[in-house]
Amino acid sequence: MADFAYVIDTFFTLFAMVLIIFMVPGFAMLEAGLVRTKNVTAVLTVNTMIYAVASMAFLLIGYSWAFGSWENSSMSMWAAFMFQMAFVGKTINIMSGGVSERVRMMPLAVFAVIMGALIYPTVVNISWGANMLEGTFLALSMYDLAGSTVIHSTGGWALLAAILIIGSRKGRYMNGKIRVIPASNIPLVVLGAFLLWIGWFGFNGGSVGSISSKESADAVALTIMNTNTAGLAGAIIAGSLMYIRYKLFDITMILNGALGGLVAVTAGPDLYDIYTPILIGAIGGTLVVFAVPIFDKLRLDDPVGALSVHLVNGIWGTLAVGIFASNPAEGITLMGQLKGIVVVAAFVFPVSFIVIFIINKIVRFRAEENVQLEGMDVNECGVEAYPEFKRAI
Repeated sequence: MADFAYVIDTFFTLFAMVLIIFMVPGFAMLEAGLVRTKNVTAVLTVNTMIYAVASMAFLLIGYSWAFGSWENSSMSMWAAFMFQMAFVGKTINIMSGGVSERVRMMPLAVFAVIMGALIYPTVVNISWGANMLEGTFLALSMYDLAGSTVIHSTGGWALLAAILIIGSRKGRYMNGKIRVIPASNIPLVVLGAFLLWIGWFGFNGGSVGSISSKESADAVALTIMNTNTAGLAGAIIAGSLMYIRYKLFDITMILNGALGGLVAVTAGPDLYDIYTPILIGAIGGTLVVFAVPIFDKLRLDDPVGALSVHLVNGIWGTLAVGIFASNPAEGITLMGQLKGIVVVAAFVFPVSFIVIFIINKIVRFRAEENVQLEGMDVNECGVEAYPEFKRAI
């Protein structure tokens, strides 16, 4: 029976890992659809590069630092590693999407190595992992099943640091006004968003950790159901708010509302009843709708809305656990959740800022204005995604 549970949980973990890897093309398609045609190849290359580079850094350095050991008695240790490896690139995908259309690949690759080897594993260490800082203020009691803070806010804080250093795209803010740069391929945006949505079932469901008993199977099913419900609620509320305000159904905002709901529920989908995720997801979608224009007013240029989706809702989702599922007997409190948010922010943002600042002094992150005008595809990749199309400036 023990061997049966070991085999089933190994298979389940590998299957969940495959679903999470579907988020690699998900991010790639979403970002490729939201940027201009002259930058599509560059976005696809960045997403491919991040998966390879960050995963290798995590294999060689990050996993051992995060968890202290590869040993695992409940499933194959190789499956446990692959599942955790699938997460690491998402933190950098969040960042890379938000600095699209003006970021150069080489310095981004260097940052991906540091994020995959050190920054992200440190956050994992003090939350999910070996907790080598146990007994200090940095040791967290935060409940974060699949990473509203550990993954999404970590990527969001790194993105905020990057935007402050790299700046906005050429022509985005002119004469005190915000210039709208429309998405180039809406079908790709929709495809990418739904690949992410599907991947989230492995992201959250797999984080339950086991499916080899009746209780754990129910927990996995509830987690996946609640994950989907929050995405549905986020999409509905975002679409409704956009129609109330503009009398239009903006598909990009509807999808980002869904993603916001998915991020928000990620901290505790296994803790809620079947109705609470509706509220959590609806608030998540609402936050996206209002956060996007606020970041633009602050001149924080984010082509894909990653700050609004991942940072804002990573914070909200972590707080939501303390609000809706507080259980002091289990160590789940609102103050513990808040402490987790603050500690991760206090570590990730300044460290990312310093690392990006130093790399930027050696190899500039930001492409020159003439390169941005011509397009990153030609200058960074030598291959255009749509060579027959007239390029937009």
